[in-house]
Amino acid sequence: MNYKDYLPKPLSILLNTGLLIGLVSFTIQDNPKDQKPDESRFTPVVIAENLDEPMVFEVLKDGTAYIIERKGAFKKYDPATKTVNLIATIPVNTKYTSAEGVSREAEEGLMGLSLDPNFDKNHWVYLYYAHPTEKKHILTRWNLVDDKLSSEKVVLEVTTQREVCCHTGGGMTWDKAGNLYLTVGNNTGNQQAAQTDERPGRASWDDQGHAGNTNDLRGKILRIHPEADGSYTIPEGNLYPKGTDPSDRAKTRPEIYSMGHRNPWRISIDSKTGFLYWGEVGPDAGEDTEIGPRGYDELNQGRKPGNFGWPWFVGNDQAFPVFDYATNKPLDKKDPKKLVNNSPNNTGLTELPPVAPSFIYYPYGISEKFPLVGSGSRSATGGPIYHRSDFKDPKRPWPAYYEGKWIATDFSRGWIMAITMDENGDYKSMERVLPNYRPVEPIDMKFGPDGDLYTLEYGSNWFRKSDNSRLVRLEYNGGNRKPLVQAAASKKGGTVPFQITLSSEGSKDFDGDALKYQWKVTSAGGAARSFTTANPTVTFDKPGVYTATLTVSDPKGASNSQSVKIIAGNEPPVVAVNLTGNKSFFFPDKPIQYAVQVTDKEDGSLAKANAAPGQISPSRVAISIDYTSEGFDYAEVIQSQRSVDASTQFAVAQTLIGQSDCKVCHQVATKSVGPSFHDIANRYKGKSEASGQLVKKIINGGGGVWGEVVMPAHPAMSAGDAAAIVKYILNSTEKTLSTLPTQGSYALKIPEGDNGKGTVLVRAAYTDRPVKTIPSQTSESQLILRNPEVSPADAEVTKGVDIKARGMGTGVSLVAFSKGYIGYKKLDLTDIKQLELIASAQKRDGSVGGTIEIRLDSPTGDLIGQTVVEVAQPRAPGAAPTATAIQTAGGNASTAGTGAATPPKSTTAVAPSYTPRGPVPLKVALKETNGVHDVYLVFKNDQAKAIEPLLSLVSIKFSPVEK
Repeated sequence: MNYKDYLPKPLSILLNTGLLIGLVSFTIQDNPKDQKPDESRFTPVVIAENLDEPMVFEVLKDGTAYIIERKGAFKKYDPATKTVNLIATIPVNTKYTSAEGVSREAEEGLMGLSLDPNFDKNHWVYLYYAHPTEKKHILTRWNLVDDKLSSEKVVLEVTTQREVCCHTGGGMTWDKAGNLYLTVGNNTGNQQAAQTDERPGRASWDDQGHAGNTNDLRGKILRIHPEADGSYTIPEGNLYPKGTDPSDRAKTRPEIYSMGHRNPWRISIDSKTGFLYWGEVGPDAGEDTEIGPRGYDELNQGRKPGNFGWPWFVGNDQAFPVFDYATNKPLDKKDPKKLVNNSPNNTGLTELPPVAPSFIYYPYGISEKFPLVGSGSRSATGGPIYHRSDFKDPKRPWPAYYEGKWIATDFSRGWIMAITMDENGDYKSMERVLPNYRPVEPIDMKFGPDGDLYTLEYGSNWFRKSDNSRLVRLEYNGGNRKPLVQAAASKKGGTVPFQITLSSEGSKDFDGDALKYQWKVTSAGGAARSFTTANPTVTFDKPGVYTATLTVSDPKGASNSQSVKIIAGNEPPVVAVNLTGNKSFFFPDKPIQYAVQVTDKEDGSLAKANAAPGQISPSRVAISIDYTSEGFDYAEVIQSQRSVDASTQFAVAQTLIGQSDCKVCHQVATKSVGPSFHDIANRYKGKSEASGQLVKKIINGGGGVWGEVVMPAHPAMSAGDAAAIVKYILNSTEKTLSTLPTQGSYALKIPEGDNGKGTVLVRAAYTDRPVKTIPSQTSESQLILRNPEVSPADAEVTKGVDIKARGMGTGVSLVAFSKGYIGYKKLDLTDIKQLELIASAQKRDGSVGGTIEIRLDSPTGDLIGQTVVEVAQPRAPGAAPTATAIQTAGGNASTAGTGAATPPKSTTAVAPSYTPRGPVPLKVALKETNGVHDVYLVFKNDQAKAIEPLLSLVSIKFSPVEK
């Protein structure tokens, strides 16, 4: 889920960056087209699970769903019984044999499924699969009657090779004229660049003979018109129409609608415009090199038949030179407007159509043009175009807000995007759809007849069954919504007898309805107890494991439930982490002095462990201190309830893995498409240089170590995050708990390459011993130490300021107006001696200068420091700009003059505002202050007009010593 940072952001920055768009809950029956519906109106419903490599699905009006699996299974979901049953198993090929004679898994198998537009009458099903014995993919038509497949007819054959993997396509859709579109992968060797090996015997590695060949069906989108007898005809308007010159006709395939594709995947047609939309999986290179540009995936639009450039072009006409493998040199790049295919493996036309433009394209790294797509592994899937008129009497049509938008997904990144086009069909914008629903490897997505969006999740294991593969229906509710329920207890259990308070705090109704609360407390063999108040007090006087279930109902009958477990007969342990010195911030050059305390009513105390037997051994307490890079989301760690084992030590790393795409290719102990973590740990065991090598591998990508598997690049991942993941992987095979001592001094080390602006998590946990038949309880304590440098955008309280992006990805700055302020809640000021402010007043920005006051607990609280920021004077040629800082150590504020305080004594320092290395901070000495306070920065200049900005503030750094 996308939780906010544990450091709140002011409303102004959220508004400026558009992050609040769509977070307002609408309770109207149907949303106007310009109002985005709240996510709470959508409910993901799992209708089929326990699938084995699902590939494609189709849904009928009655809710029946047909699902195919790669290994050949054809299955049916029955909505009446809510079960999934096997209808047939199609014999298919799933392997290829390498040049060394080794048989390996390929992407092929049963790859495509589509129902005839008149399926209700003719019961025809189209399947696209790899022939079990012959080197070809075939499109076949079957009769499906009484849950039995029969009468197979071969409609179309695509000749293939099985020397090397990959890319099969298999997406199908229909237009209004009854024409069938089929995506066909390039079936060429997979490299980080284009495949253009023209050497004898290497035709399977030359995509100029496949995707770039007008006489080959591979790397194409085909369009045919199936006929009643199982044959097909060629509709008007394909890329090489009937009027093609007779001398050229033998060198073209009339089935081709578009060519130059690497791996076109799921395909859709806009019923209004007739435009074609599909996902296109690109090459794996993480950076530009002499052999070609970095790889891009594409979400493409085809308005007419065309050539999309592969293997010579990718993205926005990024060119690959044909590589001369004989001399090991790249040759000249092609001209996208006058494309010529002179490969010896080309059996088609030499002169090709010009390259059509890509619609949306993105690399492994951050895309400047399409930043919302994110970074990391990528596999553009595609998805449907939404039009309300496509559905006849739907039960749950999606709201008008999504009318005409392309709802697309990415297999690896797991997002769903709504892509908006303008009246001409050109790209306009994109935004996330249901960001809190993250499908696991979405391999197919389409709307069902009732208006629901269905997503088929392949699951996290490649080439084998996954526990998390499933078909999900996303239902839209335009009327009354279920309440949101939050159930909690004041404690997890205790020694009997004891009392707890059950809490419903956080439960709410998105429609504003009054709620009814019902608690039911149950245990095995015991009588249930019910309570009808929101927060009842409950007594437990018998040992056992109890479940307290809260059901919340609204007046319209909608309800929701959540449960909490309570263990009676075993008091949970109490764990505390104590720090010496400041408890809000970490300082990179200052060790963290810590001590852990653990007490347990039954087990004893950690403090007495060395004094008597039977107490808590330090070896059973898990302690970890982790530096996390800037932007790390602690929500999952904070909410976790893990047992005391290696996962406690590596909680941060496991969270990073869960938030990234690691599980796309790797599992902990079992092989997926990539090696398991255990395999990696065993390979690099005892090699001191392994950590640095693997960090670079994660960030830059690479291949060759584990066969043909290519590690995708993650250029947007910080070195610190990569280092945390590598540390976990290399220790994943350890059988015993290895943690920090329960008391000590920890020298913090910022990972190489990290910007040092992260945070630190100090974490301790203990699992007590069972008490007879009553199970163990785990307690943990976590402290998050903030970075001493904070951004104005992180302030919890703001007034009279504006937060603006600084441009070029350099962060944000605060523009202050007179009598404005920002505040930070509950900061420990112990040992904090000064603030270092990056602030300036530039005449060109209209700034007039002013005073920054540092106050405690409120904007009018005790003054502990201040500085004046004057307008920078124009520079003489070659001179550096200057600023004046008046720094104080307490005193009473005055409203005279510019609004600057009049302290009992002050010092004045004149220093350059900027140096070649960047801004020099204004150092503000602080009055000695201990303990936790709210800290306010107040901006004043009584001579300034309300519309005149005083100054710009970029950062605030809390420093433990005066420098």
